[in-house]
Amino acid sequence: MTLPSPLFDTLRLPLVGAPLFIISGPELVIAQCKAGIVGSFPALNARPQTMLDEWLHQITEELAAHNRDNPERPAAPFAVNQIVHRSNNRLEDDLATCEKWQVPITITSLGARVELNDAVHNWGGITLHDIINDRFARKAVEKGADGIIAVAAGAGGHAGTISPFALVTEIREWFDGPLLLSGSMATGGAILGAQAMGADLAYIGSAFIATEEANAVDGYKQGVVEGRAADIVYSDLFTGVKGNYLRQSIENAGLDPDNLPDGDISTMNFGSGGNQEKKAWKDIWGAGQGVGAVEKVESIADRVDRLEAEYRAAKESLLDRLY
Repeated sequence: MTLPSPLFDTLRLPLVGAPLFIISGPELVIAQCKAGIVGSFPALNARPQTMLDEWLHQITEELAAHNRDNPERPAAPFAVNQIVHRSNNRLEDDLATCEKWQVPITITSLGARVELNDAVHNWGGITLHDIINDRFARKAVEKGADGIIAVAAGAGGHAGTISPFALVTEIREWFDGPLLLSGSMATGGAILGAQAMGADLAYIGSAFIATEEANAVDGYKQGVVEGRAADIVYSDLFTGVKGNYLRQSIENAGLDPDNLPDGDISTMNFGSGGNQEKKAWKDIWGAGQGVGAVEKVESIADRVDRLEAEYRAAKESLLDRLY
């Protein structure tokens, strides 16, 4: 493993719960961390901006209390996702709030900045930057990111189109630091597969939408349960950045999933929470091609139990076939 220690030593599974816009809040993050996986949320989910301080207070206090009561089974660390795109007019304030609470892991998206990485390092945190190709991965590391999140084909929300086999192989040719893999994963076997390819951790989002703690409407959760890979539509209409969405939610919005116009990121304002952004993320539901493996809505604790059992079974099965 190339992970920084001891930050990831408490992980029960080599897994990070991806930040889910609108959906991830303190309840989801706390449940993920208590279950032994990294929980994360986008800073922009806390609205207004002052709510971010309240959320980080709640997460920090509840995880500290859990650790006092369960010294033999401490919680995993948590992460905050920052949108680095120039339209995010909250970034400076959000970073200051994260510094106040000494957030251990910062996930950066839609841009890489030296000064942001330096700020996180100054308070003792690490940065993980999500990318969709090898060129962006190199730029992120050059600008000081500690680790890379390879967002491969089939990932929910903003995603790339490169096979995970190709993307991980290209990055591992030159980078031996922390590498996470995202894309169509929703089982313990997929987590093991990510490690077999060369990733340190799996990065899973869609499977956690269909959980009791997720801040998603029942229709969204049920859409993930009922969805299959063929129900995922790839489009940049909704945010100006290519991403994967549930076909049914697009149809419910009165749009033809097979004839969507192009989007324009310049129309988005990630910091303001305007009407277009609200429609893009509330009414059009992001999800990845791994939804076919999600069979029901259940608690985070049960979902992680299931993933762990599948992971261990897959490892035992692999060893049996090899030896």
